[in-house]
Amino acid sequence: MRTRTLVVRGVAGLVVLAVALLVVGQVFGQPILLSYVATGSMEPTMDAGDGFVAVPNAVAGSPSEGDVVVFDAQELHGGELTTHRIVEVTPDGYVTAGDANPFTDQGGDEPPVTDEQIVAVAWQPGGEVVTIPHLGTAVMGVQGALESAYGTAASVLGVSTADSHGVGSVLVGLGVALFGVGILLDHAGVTRRETARSTSRENVYAFWGTVALVVFVIVALATAAMVVPAGTYEYEVAVTESPTDDPQILAPGETSELTRAVENAGYAPVVVVHETGSGLEAEPESQTLGPRSEDATTLSVSAPQETGEYTSHVGEYRYLAVLPPSLLVWLHGIHPLAAIAAVDLVLVGVVVGAVALLFGRGDFRIRSPGDHVALSTRLRRRLRRWR
Repeated sequence: MRTRTLVVRGVAGLVVLAVALLVVGQVFGQPILLSYVATGSMEPTMDAGDGFVAVPNAVAGSPSEGDVVVFDAQELHGGELTTHRIVEVTPDGYVTAGDANPFTDQGGDEPPVTDEQIVAVAWQPGGEVVTIPHLGTAVMGVQGALESAYGTAASVLGVSTADSHGVGSVLVGLGVALFGVGILLDHAGVTRRETARSTSRENVYAFWGTVALVVFVIVALATAAMVVPAGTYEYEVAVTESPTDDPQILAPGETSELTRAVENAGYAPVVVVHETGSGLEAEPESQTLGPRSEDATTLSVSAPQETGEYTSHVGEYRYLAVLPPSLLVWLHGIHPLAAIAAVDLVLVGVVVGAVALLFGRGDFRIRSPGDHVALSTRLRRRLRRWR
């Protein structure tokens, strides 16, 4: 196989992988290795539409002043994911700002950003953010075109356009899959005619081997979408003889209630399970969140009889709602890995069944037209097939 063919396949594969990671990150509401900025608020560090490497918060650890973070805003951009730099660390949380903005986010309506809101940290070797120019521009351009097409079709058919953004993301995901198949069909085979016969079956790919590769990618991304947003959160309670109106400053034996916001920033429904430590109780203990929705859970705080400062913990676990919520909660009770494994098994079954239904169970044979055929000729041939 010639070096040029390998380079073309490698570049095409990287492009497909990059776009797929961006789209899946949108669908699940959690940046997966790659993200992008949609506005110019981070110029000159990042121009609008630039992509960047996003390290999940669970891996990156606590950020510090100067780090560029992706956080789940409460007020900015309608409460969506925002990429800004931490300019100050305070006892109440992080003060953030876009590099191009003359004021901080907290100078407006956005409260200080907490560790719970941060979902990823931009990779900054040597203090400089590693950017991928125009990567986000390409994704937003395709998504905008698809959303426009969806809006036009919906108006004709009388379908609601309230969730056209979500539909656009799904369509982009389908487009990425089709693009990947196109790359495979166009470049997987040999690019020159062989003069000698061979007993090997070139350009023939085993059914189960191909399906295994697809399943691995989907299961890996789905597992990341469940594991990365999960975590344990601390609540500090001060027990004193002089309590205040603060629900976390209590008299000995007193109880109070805290409200914890739970949000699903993705387009896939999830089941959220809460596990509380000593001195805390959650109501409800589990809840199902639809696409791009939010809810709240009430934490009941019980102060010990002795004064002092105490820390309680709340564990939050998330599972894609591909099984009945009650079953996922039951499996979680056995072990969180049991619930994750059950979700992955369902996805495996769906992928294998869909591929077998669409393509059969025979081996895939890929034929390449060869470089001697002009691109315009190949395009005309493909268009004639659809007439």
